[in-house]
Amino acid sequence: MRKSVVRKSYVNLIVSSIIIGVLATFLAVSLKRLTEFFEEHIFNAVITSGWSLLFIILPSIGITLVYFARKHLFKGKKNKGIKEIFHTLDHRRDELPFYKVPSHYLNGFLTIIFGGSTGVEVSTVVATAAMGASLHRKDKVPNAFKTELICAGVAAGIAILFASPIAGFLFAVEVIARKITKTIVLSCAIAVFTAWLFLHFNEVGQLFDFSVITWNKEALPFMVLLSVLAGLTAVYFTKSVIIIKDKIGGIKNNFLRVNTGALLVGIGIFFFPQLYGDSYHAITELMHESVQGIFSAKFALVLLALVFLKPLAASLTLGAGGDGGVFAPSIVAGAILGMFIAIVCNHFFNTELIVLNFALIGAAAMLSAAIHAPLTALFLVCGIVSDGFILFFPILIGSFIAKYVAKLICSYTVYSYKSNFSGHVSGFRR
Repeated sequence: MRKSVVRKSYVNLIVSSIIIGVLATFLAVSLKRLTEFFEEHIFNAVITSGWSLLFIILPSIGITLVYFARKHLFKGKKNKGIKEIFHTLDHRRDELPFYKVPSHYLNGFLTIIFGGSTGVEVSTVVATAAMGASLHRKDKVPNAFKTELICAGVAAGIAILFASPIAGFLFAVEVIARKITKTIVLSCAIAVFTAWLFLHFNEVGQLFDFSVITWNKEALPFMVLLSVLAGLTAVYFTKSVIIIKDKIGGIKNNFLRVNTGALLVGIGIFFFPQLYGDSYHAITELMHESVQGIFSAKFALVLLALVFLKPLAASLTLGAGGDGGVFAPSIVAGAILGMFIAIVCNHFFNTELIVLNFALIGAAAMLSAAIHAPLTALFLVCGIVSDGFILFFPILIGSFIAKYVAKLICSYTVYSYKSNFSGHVSGFRR
């Protein structure tokens, strides 16, 4: 009798994982393609029109639409990003309601196409997780498999966004589940296999049209330097998000709260159009200019400025109420940091660093430090260009160094804060 019940539960889990894999695949595909289409067309329309001042108000339009969508369509219910997933996994009685699917889908779309400086990754992750949670409730899957179906949705969504089933699987296990069980592995494997079938038959290409050729062991010291700097930049990013969301969130007036951050983002885009939307379009342009071999102080300063401005613009976007997260900004800022290190070292120290290699290592290192998931960052970045796995070893090193640098800094910061706080308290008591 018990074996029959267990067998039936596994059959239900397998069937449900297939269903959520299909649903999450089509959600991620549609959101990705729609967002790319409108983001590109709006951006190019402004550029060709010569009305660059429109960049200043476009983020305000997008985030204002998000505000009204939340207020009227979704009854004032706020989106809190990946924290919503962790909360529902840590508290069995709490659920991800189905409205999170259209809410994150629509709000992520509106945020980015109008220039909000983030990406659709987190919107996709929460929407697909909500799909898994909803299927778990309606399909009579045992309550013990709630985590499995949420992770299955997330795995398929990330697999589609980056055309990397392995990255989708690892993200779901490493970041969302934070544990490995037979049922989690089974559900995620089924979901990413479903996503892989779609990728295979639709011939979806890599995120960037570049190809890795080789790497030199002599560049390892510079790769380590880049990884350390990426860890530091990731901490700057995460701290910026916390501080800016807190400051902007304290503004009582709704109009001012929404537009303060959005207008600042718009001003940033006016001076640096590379900040528009997810900024993936900027990576291609900057890479072509970086590999020309002619050093320009002006270009180097632009790269350095973008390393600091992209996280800041993303923080302002999120603080103003935009939908998104740290995924795309981390990849972009890390890639630009890698370009900067490579061209500066090549010019001043006569090195022969390969700019593309350093861009990829920087992207993986900063993503790893931002989401504390080195294996996800490793396989994700190796898959976004042709022959990326040639860099498997240096990206592996960079991902782990950056993660532990960020972890060390955060631990020291917390310890110092607690020490100072304890000192103030004991002094007050005396």
